[in-house]
Formats: sequence, structure tokens, C-alpha cells
Amino acid sequence: MAVVALTGYGQTMVYLERAENLSFDEERIADAQILRGNVIFRHEEALMYCDSAYFYEGTNSLDAFGHVRFVQGDTLRGFGDKLFYDGNTKLARLRRHVRLVHGRETENPTILTTDSLNYDRAAGVAYYFAGGEVRDSLNTLTSVRGNYRPDSKQAVFSKEVILTNPKFVLTSDTLLYNTETKVADIISPTEIIYEEETDIHTSRGWYNTQTERSMLLDRSVVHHIDGNMMTGDTIYYDKRIGFGQVLGKMTMSDSTQHITLTGEYGQMWEENSRGYATDSALMTDWSDTAHIAYIHADTLFTEEVYYTDSARMDSTYRRARAYYGVRVFRDDMQMVCDSMVYLGSDSTMHLYTGPITWSENQQIAADSIVVYIVGGSVDHAVGTGNALCVMHDTLDLFNQMSGKEVTAYLEDGEVKTIDTDGNALTIYYAKEDDGEYVGMNTTESSFIRMYVENRQIHHMRFTKETTGVLYPMDQIPEGGDKLAQFFWEEASRPTDPEDVFRR
Repeated sequence: MAVVALTGYGQTMVYLERAENLSFDEERIADAQILRGNVIFRHEEALMYCDSAYFYEGTNSLDAFGHVRFVQGDTLRGFGDKLFYDGNTKLARLRRHVRLVHGRETENPTILTTDSLNYDRAAGVAYYFAGGEVRDSLNTLTSVRGNYRPDSKQAVFSKEVILTNPKFVLTSDTLLYNTETKVADIISPTEIIYEEETDIHTSRGWYNTQTERSMLLDRSVVHHIDGNMMTGDTIYYDKRIGFGQVLGKMTMSDSTQHITLTGEYGQMWEENSRGYATDSALMTDWSDTAHIAYIHADTLFTEEVYYTDSARMDSTYRRARAYYGVRVFRDDMQMVCDSMVYLGSDSTMHLYTGPITWSENQQIAADSIVVYIVGGSVDHAVGTGNALCVMHDTLDLFNQMSGKEVTAYLEDGEVKTIDTDGNALTIYYAKEDDGEYVGMNTTESSFIRMYVENRQIHHMRFTKETTGVLYPMDQIPEGGDKLAQFFWEEASRPTDPEDVFRR
């Protein structure tokens, strides 16, 4: 039989397609048709099945009970114990053991389960408000409240949101998710946890749960189990290949090796803990908090290097490289050069192309310089090729040593001895015990050692073949107070951590 309900303007009728039994109960429910046995309703392209129902002709609505099934088109099916449907507003309310299935069974459909679900056919949105779950071919999402739009396959979840993936768990307060693209749009504080691997903390951006690629905004943080961490204004991160690039106020750190990279742009590879920074790039080595090193250059690289030591055991060490405009500040030594390599295997800093180092009132320059660090402090520095050491004595006087190689040895941050080897030349000012100047001494030797106390020359040792001349202070030849390669570049010396950025 078919029973038609009258409707108002712009509304369509609900049709009763089938029922095994129809009756009325004027005393208990006067305005309803009571239907039993394989009941089927149709409204537009939607079909509704149940064991029994009340059909309200005057209001174009129905209440369905028992084995309720709601079918719209060939891709949307709803199941539950009860259905309350209003044909005028096109609102279907499913209750108890509710399941909404979107997609063909052969195509891994999206399944929404809850205990109370409203489906607004006019708006094309299904929503729950007392806890529910959405499961697709890859992820399972649970939340207190949620809605799902079958046409766009877009879902919105809020309050106690949990996305469970075979590789990670995402938790949030509010999350947008597309069951087709598998992309989660992040709009509130969110954590993505890869068990014993990587933690991601963000409050805005998107995460493709299928490709594991993401764009993370607003100072998000990616932290890896090996101690690597990166943060910035914008992070593009590919978890599968372990690669991230950061734009804007970038920070990357390695808590194992105690290295931090900062800059306006950077990249990080989880393999070998490689990092790259440029644009206001700064590397901070805090392996010894008593002597933190601040290294600036146009471009900075850092990575772990694997090697086999003398005992044939696999080990790693940190290698850092700096290119163009290198400036270094440590409280025990300051440096400038064009390029630098730091090797953690022997704690050495190799300076190339115009290198200069300063310690206290000492300056060393050479074709190349190697700085050796022992126990976190500078132990000695070796300048090779056209080496020059200058000690600033007073505002106008400079003690000088030049040769093929100059080595300065430090103790507790103070220069104690300086060796000059190979065609060693010196100009130094001899003093009485009371500090009064005796004269200017010039020497030439194959090897010279200078002993320093309290930033002053205490005494010197020469080889037997040494020649020299002592000029009284008032008889120093014009221009004779400087070695041929003398220069004093105090103006270029970094004076504090911020000064490494000065050109």
C-alpha cells in the first residue's frame, strides 16, 4: 500500500512504500499510522527501512524502530535501533548502536559509529554530540563531538580528539580531516607522537597522514628521539625521508652533541643528524657551558660522521662547517676567517683564508690556523704559513713575532707561551722590573719561545744562531718598529656573542 503525506510549499512528500500491517490507536497515539512488518519509506532519493513505525501524516514525519536502515543513493547507508525523520526539514535522527557507512563496500568505505547521530539531508552533514568514531581505510578518529559531510568527505572533530594511525597517534582539541585525501588540518594545539621516534607539537598547519608530509606553522616543534629538535615560523616536514626545512626564526638543536643552529632558513636531515642554516646563521656549541662557542657565517652545516677507531669500534663525532664571513666568539678566544671546519673527533677548529685569532691582548694570523680544544677550553692554536703573532703592549707599542709557524699555548684562558718556528723574526720591547722600557729588541732565529705572565712578556729563549739588535727607546729607526707583514685588526674582533653578526 502507499500512503501520501501532504506538505507545504517547497516541501516534498514522504511515501510509505511498504508495510505488512497498518493500524490506528486513537486513544494512545491518535495522529499516527501504526505500521509493522518490513516497513519501507521513501523521501526523494532516500529509503528508510525498519521493523515498525509511527507515520505522522499531518507533519510529514515518522518514528522508526527495530533494525533501522537509512539508504541515500548508492554510497550512503545508516543503521541504528531508532530513527526519527522529519520530511519537512529533512532531518534524520538515528539513535542507539548507530553506524553511518559512506562509500561502496568494495572500496574501503568510511564508517561513523556513535550512539546518537543527526543527519541533516538539506545541509548534507551528519553530526554527533556525545562521543563517536570515524574510521576510514587508514585512520581511526574519535572525539566527543564531530560532523561529517559525505559530499566533500570533510569531517570536523572537537573535544578530546584522537587520530590513530598504524605509525602514530595524533591528539588535539579541534581537528579538520578529509577521509579521501587523508589530510588533517590543524587549528588548535596538537601533538603527533611516533612511538620511540618523533614528537610533533603544533597549533596550526596540515598533516598528510598518508604521505606523512606536513606544513607546520606558529613556532611548531619537531623532536626526534636521537636528540634533534627543530622549530620555526614555518616547517615543511617529510617524516618518511626524515627531512625538514624551516623558514623564519629557525632553531635546530642536537641535545646529544650540544649543538644549536639558528637562522632565518634551515634544513635538517634525521639521517646522520645533518643540519644546515643560512641568513643570519648562528651555531652555538654548548658542550662546555663554561666556554660556549658562538659561530656565525653566511652558511653553516653540521652532521654526525661515522668512523671506526683504532680499536675497530664504530663511533661517531660531530663535524661542523662554516662558509664565508666566519666570526667566532668564545670567552677564551675570538676568531674570524672565510671558512672553518670543526672536527669533534679531536676537538679541533680549522680556520682557512685570512684567519685571525685573538686571546687577551694576543693576535695570531696565518695562511691557516688550527685551534685545539681540550676539556672544553682552548689549549693551543697553531698558525701555519706567513704566521704572525702580535701582542698589544700599550696604546702605541706592539710586540711581534713572525715565522713559518706560530703556536700559542693557553692555560685557563690565558696565553702562557708562544713558539715561533722557521725564519723567526721578533720585535719586542724590553722592560726593567719596575716596568720602565729599556728599548726595542729585534731578533732573527730559527726558533723562538716567548713566555708570558699577566699579559706581558716575562722572558724569551732563542737558539744559539740567533742575531739581534737592541735599540734604546729614543733611537728606534723610523718605520723600524713594525715587521714587514705587521697588522693589528682589533676592529674586526668579535667582542660578545651578538657581535659575531657584525660585518
